[in-house]
Amino acid sequence: MIAAGDPDFCGMGITIDNKLVAKYNLPVPRYTSYPTVPFWKEGLDKKLWEETFTRQFAIHNKQEGISLYLHLPFCESLCTYCGCNKKITTNHSVEEEYLAALTREWQLYRDTMKERPLIREIHLGGGTPTFFSPRNLAGLLDAIYRESIIHPQHEFSIEGHPNNTTTSHLQTLFDLGFRRISYGVQDNDPDVQYIINRIQPLENVRKATESARKIGFQSVNFDLIYGLPKQTMQTMERTILQTLELKPDRIAFYSYAHVPWTSRGQRLFDENDLPSAEVKMQLYLLGKQLFTQHGYVDIGMDHFALPSDDLYIAREEGRLHRNFMGYTTQRTSMLLGLGVSSISDAGTAFAQNHKTIQQYYESVNNKEFAVAKGYFLNEEDVSFRQYILNISCKGFTPFNPADTDTLKKFSFPELKKLEADGLLSWNEQQLTVTERGMHFIRNICRAFDLHLLRNESSDKKPQYSKAI
Repeated sequence: MIAAGDPDFCGMGITIDNKLVAKYNLPVPRYTSYPTVPFWKEGLDKKLWEETFTRQFAIHNKQEGISLYLHLPFCESLCTYCGCNKKITTNHSVEEEYLAALTREWQLYRDTMKERPLIREIHLGGGTPTFFSPRNLAGLLDAIYRESIIHPQHEFSIEGHPNNTTTSHLQTLFDLGFRRISYGVQDNDPDVQYIINRIQPLENVRKATESARKIGFQSVNFDLIYGLPKQTMQTMERTILQTLELKPDRIAFYSYAHVPWTSRGQRLFDENDLPSAEVKMQLYLLGKQLFTQHGYVDIGMDHFALPSDDLYIAREEGRLHRNFMGYTTQRTSMLLGLGVSSISDAGTAFAQNHKTIQQYYESVNNKEFAVAKGYFLNEEDVSFRQYILNISCKGFTPFNPADTDTLKKFSFPELKKLEADGLLSWNEQQLTVTERGMHFIRNICRAFDLHLLRNESSDKKPQYSKAI
C-alpha cells in the first residue's frame, strides 16, 4: 500500500514526485468538448442551430445513427459534492409535467428530420433518473422509440441510485433494450457519506448490483470519487476492496471537482477537510494499483474496465469515443441532448439548453428550441478537437500538416515542457502519451486548447476544477 506522506508516489512501477504533482495541479478543463463550455456564446442563434442540426442529421443518421442524452434532473435530497444541474424535491407529481415537456422537445427535433432517426445510443442521466417511476420512464422511451429505428448494435444505459433503483425499474428498462447501468456509489465510509449527504448502506449497493445482473444487465459500472472531504488512505482502501468484492464490469474513478463558485452545496464543506493535491494523487494511485491487481485495465481519464467489458474491447479495436456522456463504444458524430441544461453536439456545433426548468418549459411550450448558448466550430476548431479526442481515447495523435504553423506557435512549445517531465514523446508528425503521462491527460490536452492558450494573459480567464 502507498503510505501517506511519501515524498514520491509509486504505483505500478510509476514514480511521480510531489514537485510534479504541484506543477500540474492547475485549473484545467475535463475536455468533454472542445471548445470547452466557458468559450461558448450566450444567446445562440436558434435558426442557425436548427439549420445546422438538420444538415448534420441528414449526413450522420445514414452513416452512423445518432446518440441521445436525456437529462432527468430531480433528486429527493442534495448530495453536497455534486456539480450537476439538479432540482431537489420529494414531490413526484413533477414527473408527468417534465416528461411531457421533454417529449414535446423531441417532437420539435423530429419535425426537422426528413427520415426516421437511427438510434445507436441512449443515456438517461441526472439528477437521479430512478427518481422517475418505471411506468413514466417507459412512457418517455415509448414516445422516442415510436417512428424511430433502433440500431441492432445499440447501447442504452442509465444512471441509478442504489437506494431507489427497484427491480421494477430494472426489468422495465431491460425490456426496453437497456443493458448497462451505472450506480453512483462515490464512497462507502459512513463519515464521508455523512459529510457529502449521501447515506447509502453497502447492502443497498450489493442488492442493486445483484438485481441488475439477475435480470440480465451485461455491464454494471460503479462511480467512485477520490478527493472527497474526510477521505483517507485507509477509508479509500476499504471502499475499493468492498467494490472489488462486487466486481463491477467498469469503474469510473473520478477526481472530486471542487467548484464552489458554481455548486453552492460545496460551500458547506470546510476546505480543511479536503485532501491535499499530494494526498489526492496517493488516493488515485492506490485505486489504480488495486484495480489493476484485480484484473481491471486503465482505459484512461479515470476509467477502468474488465477485459470482458465492451469498453475495453472498443479501446483495443480503436473504436473508443468520448463525448458529454464520458467514454462510449458508440462512435456517433451527432449527440442530441433533451431536457433542462442538456448539451447537443452536431459535429460542427454545440448547443446547451436553458439551465432553469421554468425557462426550459417556456421554450418548448412555445414550440421553440430550448437552446440558450452554444458554439459553431470553424475548421481550426474541428482539427484541434480531433487532437484532443485522439489523446483522451487513444493516447496518441498524428498531426495534420495543414496545422503546422499553428502547432508551432501554440502547441509545440507546450509539448516540449511536457516531454521534459516524461509525460509524452513527440515529433512534428505525431505525439504519444507515456504511462506516466496517463495521469496528466487533462494537462496534455490543454496543449491543444487554442482558446485557452490565446487567453492566457486575460484577466477574465474561465474557472475550472484543478487537474488533480
